[in-house]
Amino acid sequence: MKIIRSVLQQLHWIGSAQFGMDPIKAFRSLRGLPRYVRDLVRFRANYSGRLELKPCLFDWYEEGGTTKSEYFWQDLLVARMIFAANPKKHVDIGSRVDGFVAHVASFREIEVLDIRPIKAKIPGVVFKQADLMNPSTDLSDYCDSISCLHALEHFGLGRYGDRLDTKGFESGIRNMASIVKSGGSFYLAVPVGIERVEFNANWVFRPHTIVDLAEKNQLQLSGLTLFTAKDGPVDVKATHEALSAIANMHYGLGIFTFTKK
Repeated sequence: MKIIRSVLQQLHWIGSAQFGMDPIKAFRSLRGLPRYVRDLVRFRANYSGRLELKPCLFDWYEEGGTTKSEYFWQDLLVARMIFAANPKKHVDIGSRVDGFVAHVASFREIEVLDIRPIKAKIPGVVFKQADLMNPSTDLSDYCDSISCLHALEHFGLGRYGDRLDTKGFESGIRNMASIVKSGGSFYLAVPVGIERVEFNANWVFRPHTIVDLAEKNQLQLSGLTLFTAKDGPVDVKATHEALSAIANMHYGLGIFTFTKK
């Protein structure tokens, strides 16, 4: 049953995210069509002004907002951490501009490094184009706080125009660790579970892979939150047993907080 569910979820993701075909949304729209026609007739009977048709057919069956997404929770939780920490200079690596970056820019300035250009002028956001697998300039001890949310897992897979590199994530962590000053914080969110590459979308990492690689680069784990669709965000004590349990899951999102030694 789990295999069938996984295959259906994969097919839905490919259809909706890559080809713009969402069968669930299509079903809900068809379901809402009779109600739309009924409401149109009733409204038109009491309205004599100009009226144009622009059907919104599936919103009756949605919640008032999306709060179940791992992006929603990582953006909210890490933005709150940065607000509480109030660092002198915060730099983000490749996180969502329309999510996390906008959250942080609402209360402080944030500098964004991304391999792809951002042409828009955004209040509170300073953008610099950079490849963190192979930065062209030395950024050592550049700031006291950095974040990289749902981005490291793409390094080296070519999805965003980066060069193919099976060890791209290792270079990424090494270079990001060098940016942080001693005593500074590094907030990292990546998919965790049974380690694999889902080419060319992303890596899924064993949590040990991330923790061990961070240790090699003078980053000490100081906090871990695990998000799953079933349980939502849960703070985890990073024991060997807990990390091993995560490593045997199919998928979760690990939100790691590291401190630079």
